[in-house]
Amino acid sequence: MNEKQKIDRQREHQANERTFLAWLRTALALIGFGFAIAQFSLFLRQLQTAFTQQELPPHPLFNAENLGVSLVVFGITTIALAAWRYNQVFLQIERGNYRPSRLLIWILAGTVIILGILSVPLVLWRDRAGSPSIPPIKKQF
Repeated sequence: MNEKQKIDRQREHQANERTFLAWLRTALALIGFGFAIAQFSLFLRQLQTAFTQQELPPHPLFNAENLGVSLVVFGITTIALAAWRYNQVFLQIERGNYRPSRLLIWILAGTVIILGILSVPLVLWRDRAGSPSIPPIKKQF
């Protein structure tokens, strides 16, 4: 193996590592968004209960907690897929038979689109759910 081939192979491995790190950042963002959505939804529900003294049960399937958990699970799955893909590309580079694949890109994009579409009704239902308005706080002396 001559010097140019060594440098080219090194660049390919570095590009593979950068791609893995990009997947990892995406997964961490998904986990962070999922955690934030789930926690903020719980906070809003507790705030509404504190002001209205009524606890409105969330929809059993379509609620922000489930969306948040789904994003966290998908983020963890993305990390596993990214590690698997990194290893596949690493082996292909070593063998000299790299083949690009767009399957994981389409899976990730499709899942994020589906989760995004599922979040739209959650935002709209919160405003139109007919929840009682929060009464003003009375000052007590």
